[in-house]
Amino acid sequence: MRDFRWPPPPDGGPRTYGPGPSAPRTGRPALPEPATELIATPHGVRLERLVTGDGDPVTVFAHGLASGIATTRPLGSAVAGRKVFFQFRGHGRSDAPAGRWSYADLARDLRAIADLSQATRALGVSLGAGALSRTLWESPERFERVVFFLPAVLDQPRPPASRDRLAELLAAIAAGDGTAVAEAVSVELPPAIRDTPVGWAFLRQRVDQLLRDGLAPALAALPEQTAIRDSSALAAVTAPALVIGCLGDDLHPVAVAERLAAALPKATLHVYDRPGVLWNHRVDLRDRIAGFLNDG
Repeated sequence: MRDFRWPPPPDGGPRTYGPGPSAPRTGRPALPEPATELIATPHGVRLERLVTGDGDPVTVFAHGLASGIATTRPLGSAVAGRKVFFQFRGHGRSDAPAGRWSYADLARDLRAIADLSQATRALGVSLGAGALSRTLWESPERFERVVFFLPAVLDQPRPPASRDRLAELLAAIAAGDGTAVAEAVSVELPPAIRDTPVGWAFLRQRVDQLLRDGLAPALAALPEQTAIRDSSALAAVTAPALVIGCLGDDLHPVAVAERLAAALPKATLHVYDRPGVLWNHRVDLRDRIAGFLNDG
């Protein structure tokens, strides 16, 4: 792979040292961030929220670690009804309460937003999938339909690669080092996309947002934790579930998706054949999620 460089070229790249005119230029970056609102929750943590669409059903979308509303919105682009996106504590404009955080706290954030929005369906990405697992572990009948996209943790801690990556990202943000932040975030992109205009646009948006809003240091304790203590308790979940994993993703081992799907009584498992699902299988992913959530 060619060396990654930052800042991006003025025209969005690639520079002459990039992959050249034959490089992929398809796909789209995360949608721009519209105006959001801060919502007071019963547990005293204000959370940033965005509501789009109208009517029923209402679906809540929970993002991944160090991610947020903008990167989660594309997953709901074809989902019917009202869609509620939010930022977990320590992300974006949401509060960062003092003390050590756990997946129980993240589940509390998710449950509060879902209750305040009257959501009957939920989608969780990575960290958000862990919070959704915890919510269902505590309240098996809370949702009518659920989607888990790239679950990273269940009843075993996340792999060391996840902890190392988060530590690097938090250090880069604390130092205000845009180059280091871009280096840490660039792993979210398939190598073939990184030096294309769409790759630069995605990175610029992510770096700007992270340097503007920061990430709470308390997030560093999450990768060493589990979402639930015993996956067998998920047998009480009544909702149909769609679990989506992919091969070759060190941060989101396919084994986690397989264990989660096996633990849920009404789960359908789909595994993509390579990482970078949002870039390599965007249309199929969107249609798969919408087809499941819009059914019934």
